[in-house]
Amino acid sequence: MPRLHINIDHVATLRQARRGFEPDPIAWALEAERAGAQGITCHLRKDRRHIQDADVVALRAQITTLLNLELSLDPEIVELSLTSGADEFCLVPENRKEVTTEGGLDVLGEAGRLALVIPKLLAVGGVISLFIDPEPEQVRAAAGSGAQFIELHTGSYSNAEGLDIPRELRRLSEATNLARELGLRVNAGHGLNYLNVGPVALLDGIEELNIGHSIVSRAIFCGIHDAVGDMKALVAGADGIA
Repeated sequence: MPRLHINIDHVATLRQARRGFEPDPIAWALEAERAGAQGITCHLRKDRRHIQDADVVALRAQITTLLNLELSLDPEIVELSLTSGADEFCLVPENRKEVTTEGGLDVLGEAGRLALVIPKLLAVGGVISLFIDPEPEQVRAAAGSGAQFIELHTGSYSNAEGLDIPRELRRLSEATNLARELGLRVNAGHGLNYLNVGPVALLDGIEELNIGHSIVSRAIFCGIHDAVGDMKALVAGADGIA
């Protein structure tokens, strides 16, 4: 079954609403680990709307599972990432006006910048993934980039309705198969929740699921341990609906 990595960005979002110190995303991440999270993900954005530089330092110092740092190709963010000690780096597109990441990275269009950034991240021992839409041309471009992984953007699947759901799931499956044929490993995430995670967790070849907002939202009602445990059970069973 895929590993469950939990994105803590929106714990920090709640903290930043008051620019205070609570809720503490680091303490939340530690509790998520105790509840069974197999990795912690955060996104250090250029506008610092949620995760702050100090959060990344504290996470690296305190968590005991893998730290997956999402970052754009912005030079400042890349330089900070190089000294972060993160285990994994996921390169994502970033638009200041977006509410959340709206689509996958254009690996074809960003080939020049990726050729400069990826060797730097590899040099500090990072495992690199490219956050892309499940499109064959992007998968093929990723295979020649030097990254070891892709992370498939599951937003279109998560937003699909009716007959579009199996179509989007098929796109994810075909992209996964193509990636593996080309020597890439595959993660997935974005918009996954307790109702839709099962079919994605069942896809052969998916190694890691990154899920955040849905788990943070559920934790408000039932607590961190139940929220993480319920999601982990769904990923393990890959056929239930909460």
